[in-house]
Amino acid sequence: MRTVVTGASGHIGGVLVRALLARNHAVLAADLVRGPTLDGLDVEFSAIDVTHPASLNGLFAGAEVVVHLAAVISVVGDPKGIVRAVNVDGAENVARAALAAGVGRYVHVSSVHAFDLEQVTATLTEESPRAIAAHLPPYDLSKYAGELRVRTVIADGLPAVIVNPTGVIGPDDFGPSRMGQIFRSMRERQLPFVIQGGFDWVDVRDVADGIVGAAERGRVGENYLLAGTHTSVADLMALAAVACGSHPPRFTIPMTLARAWGPVGTLVARRTGSALAMTTESLHALRFDPEVSSAKATHELGYRSRPIDTTVRDIYEWISRRE
Repeated sequence: MRTVVTGASGHIGGVLVRALLARNHAVLAADLVRGPTLDGLDVEFSAIDVTHPASLNGLFAGAEVVVHLAAVISVVGDPKGIVRAVNVDGAENVARAALAAGVGRYVHVSSVHAFDLEQVTATLTEESPRAIAAHLPPYDLSKYAGELRVRTVIADGLPAVIVNPTGVIGPDDFGPSRMGQIFRSMRERQLPFVIQGGFDWVDVRDVADGIVGAAERGRVGENYLLAGTHTSVADLMALAAVACGSHPPRFTIPMTLARAWGPVGTLVARRTGSALAMTTESLHALRFDPEVSSAKATHELGYRSRPIDTTVRDIYEWISRRE
């Protein structure tokens, strides 16, 4: 089966490509550049820019499955407009190119942030309110707006399914991602504090399996939440300390104090790219952290998530093997 993965050089992308190869897919990996996560893998590679439709010409010819992962994750707003350009306009560009190529199945990988986390009073499900309020983080708004653009192409005949992972962590994080940087800081004893709050954390390998399940069994036009384990940042870092033989952070900063620092943290993060900077948007995610249900994905896709302590242990085992 010929499968195209956009955003293949990212964390989920690399793990997904490996999962597809293990299932005997012929994979065309597409991204701005070929990243180290693809080193040594038997894949074709195509350099693309989803904001330029011409770069997609011919990309999906002969493809039976397309998985669209290419996106910009931001916790510092969208001062240059690139978040919306990629996550909204780019999402439609890729979907329309796939429709024109007549692909058999299309999986759009969105995010739990496409939902309005502020409005969830109990458990977040696929029927929960979406991120449309103007005051919400630009990233959240872009993820739902991107879904809406894809739905216009579904209406035109694209056989697409949408999946919404929660906070993705796990091994094979070559970037590393923001959370990957935090796990490394924990190992190097450079994480003196954590922030009050939590989130739902899901193993990247389970997300990859969920994406494959969506391609194989998902219903066209449906959303599927791919969740893991809801836990506080403090408890997550306590697990990390055990797994890497370090000490857990000594202090937990109250959310009220962290929020007061948020605007300054945003400026610091924009200038330095530091994963440890407390930005207004990263705090928003930790402040509004509902339980997330994957019941629909479990029932329809056969989705499962592994224990979070297994994920954390495997993160550090992978880091150690890389040294």
